[in-house]
Amino acid sequence: MAGLVVAANLRPAVASVGPELDPLRNGLSLSPAAAAVLTAVPVFCFGALAPAGPWLSRRVGLRAAVAMLVALLVAGLVLRIGPDVATLFAGTVVAASGIAAANVLLPVVIKRDFAARTGLMMGLYTTAVTGGAAAAAGLTVPIAAAVGRGWRGGLGVWALAAALALVMWLPYVRREPARPAAVVSPPAGLRRHWLAWMVTLFFGLQSLSFYAVLGWLPSLYRSHGYSAAAAGALLSLSSLVQIPTALALPALASRMRRQQTLVVLAVLLTGAGLLAILVAPTAAAALWVVILGLGQGAAFALALTLLVLRTRSHAATAPLSAMAQSVGYLIAGLGPLAVGALHAATGGWTAGLILLLALLVPEAIAGLRAAAPGVVDPLTEGTEHDPS
Repeated sequence: MAGLVVAANLRPAVASVGPELDPLRNGLSLSPAAAAVLTAVPVFCFGALAPAGPWLSRRVGLRAAVAMLVALLVAGLVLRIGPDVATLFAGTVVAASGIAAANVLLPVVIKRDFAARTGLMMGLYTTAVTGGAAAAAGLTVPIAAAVGRGWRGGLGVWALAAALALVMWLPYVRREPARPAAVVSPPAGLRRHWLAWMVTLFFGLQSLSFYAVLGWLPSLYRSHGYSAAAAGALLSLSSLVQIPTALALPALASRMRRQQTLVVLAVLLTGAGLLAILVAPTAAAALWVVILGLGQGAAFALALTLLVLRTRSHAATAPLSAMAQSVGYLIAGLGPLAVGALHAATGGWTAGLILLLALLVPEAIAGLRAAAPGVVDPLTEGTEHDPS
């Protein structure tokens, strides 16, 4: 239970910004370029700082490392509602640093502590992550209105949620095994293996699409006349429909020898949602974001599940997870940055949506290869795969 509460706090720091982006920009006089950077900074941090998770875990153990990272998240969320742009960006970096390393470690905890129920637990984990994003997307604007402190009130409440997660996790730390399992960084040889790269590229490209939508979908619909609450509700709906997908898909994928069918389904749904928003954004907005959410939710759940399906043990999962998330999130950070830059340059959303649609092609290619039978063994720098 404590782990699921921690997982639920890994996305509100990012998902809460989009619905409040316009008030935040006005309150701090942020330029369009600075707003684009703000949406991209957390995702770049996820990539650049992911290796800190294995490093910290080797020194203090898995559970203690997660506790320290959640404490860092709390500190960052408090700092970012400070008085100026400097505290906003500094707090964003601090919070994202905690999330980045925890992203890597929680799948390792699942692989180690729930080896016999990996599919179920990965489903619950991804459900908690997507549920946290949905809650932040849908509740931040109403909370801001209720608290009466503008965007700071809406963003600040997520520091309280993270603090609750820390309190719930601390008793779990005291039950750490006497000899914590070592968590290793990706060996250099791992980067020479095609399967590890396919898993990494699929993770990165589906995350690019997800975070671009997370950062800019509310602004897109506000430009079409929707209120801040209504635009945030659409983002929340897109996240909410990911919950059943996140719960069911990992268990289903774990029973399948090949997961290519799931990759195709995820890409097609994502593409259909993006295309509908491009062609007729307001014709059936709720339906479009549901389709988009189902596709992105399936891709996210599958990307996380492949980290454990393509390894034999938790000791092998950690290096692959670190590589996929460090490189993958660096790729993903380009999504919100590029969409924001294209919007600033063109004044519209067409170019950004076309870019996201085009990137589904390499995402599908990488996903199909990553979903083929095979196992990466980073501890011996080897890959076993079945080409049949």
